[in-house]
This record gives sequence, C-alpha cells and structure tokens, in this order.
Amino acid sequence: MARLRYPLLIAVAVFLAGLSLMAALKDRHYMLLSLVLLGAALLPVFLRLERRRLESRELVLLAVLSAIAAVSRIPFAALPSVKPVSAIVMLSAYVFGAEAGFIIGAVAALVSNIYFGQGPWTPWQMFAWGMAGLSTGWLRNSWWMKKRAGMLLFGFLWGFLFGWIMNIWYIISLPDAFSWGLVAAAFASSFYFDLAHALSNVFFLVILAGGWTSVLERFRRKYGLLKDYTD
Repeated sequence: MARLRYPLLIAVAVFLAGLSLMAALKDRHYMLLSLVLLGAALLPVFLRLERRRLESRELVLLAVLSAIAAVSRIPFAALPSVKPVSAIVMLSAYVFGAEAGFIIGAVAALVSNIYFGQGPWTPWQMFAWGMAGLSTGWLRNSWWMKKRAGMLLFGFLWGFLFGWIMNIWYIISLPDAFSWGLVAAAFASSFYFDLAHALSNVFFLVILAGGWTSVLERFRRKYGLLKDYTD
C-alpha cells in the first residue's frame, strides 16, 4: 500500500504545482499546463514500471483492456457524459491494481481521442481517467470498496471529480476572461453533465461489476498476470 501511495501523492503534487505555475503565466499557459499534467499523469507509471519488466502477455492484456475502454466511448458519442469508460477503468484497476488501472485509463483517453479529436484537453482526460484507475487500485483493499454500495458510491463521486478536473482545463483556457464568476459559471453549467457521468458510472458498474470482474479475476489467477501489480 505504501509503495502505491507515493506515486499517487507525487502525481497530485505535480498537478497542483502545475496549476500554481501556470496561473502566473499570461500567454497560452494552458498549452504548457497540459504538458505539465501529462508528465504528472505518466510519473506514477514510470516509477512503477522501472522496477519490473512487463511480460508480453501482460502488455497485450493492458492493450486489450485499454482498447475496450477506448472503443466503449464511441457508441455513446451522442449522449454527453454518458460512457462506460470510467467503469471499465475502475473495475480493471480493482482486479489488476493501481498502476494497471492508471495505464488503462490514460491510454483509453489518448486512443479514443483519435476518433473524438486530439487537443490540449487530451492530457487532462488522460490524467483524470488515469487517476480514477490509480485511486481505485490504491483503495481496492479497503473495507468499503469491498462492499457493492461502496464501489458504486466511489464511481458516483468520480463522475463529479472527472468533470471538475475538466472544468479546470476550461477555465484556464480562457485566461483573459478569468474571474470567480467564470469559475462559478463553469462548475454550475457542468453540474448536469457531471451528474450524468456519475449516474452512468453507477449504471455501468452495476451491469459490469459481476461478470466483468469474474472474467478478469479468472485470467489473473490462471495465467498469473500482473501479479506484482496486485500485491
């Protein structure tokens, strides 16, 4: 648990430091901030992967789960904020651990935006979904995450956390118009979208939690996949 805590805290610290640094810049600071956040998002992965070489079958598993999460956005493109990505990322992290969940979330955002469009917002989505996976894996052994209601509540909260992270991107992309009124308007206008995301997380967790996790657990036990990630 302790070795997972430090990468998570480092990533959050870099995220907050990036916000503080970019707040002082006046011209196109959101582009540089996106790069800073991308580094913050990848930092926990580098720290963990440097300690252990992934086997080819483990890389294939991570790639397949990332692709499933990415493709799952497309059928729901017409429904803003309704998507099974968060649920897939969280359940994968619940089975395979924090770093695996982070990789799946970050890569899913990057790959799915090949269809939806890349831009300065992509690193923010990578960070948000990566942290959803990392935090799920970090807390997977807590007593309340073992309960169905606890998992559903966690997914509900992450629907709002994801939206709040993306709100920060929106606010700093308008530096000349920054005001506390803009902040309030951004969070107020995103409330129903965040609520839709939160409720969709609960919906997809209810549908996928049983069968999805059972299949992944069988793969993990049978083939010994990502064992170091789940310790």
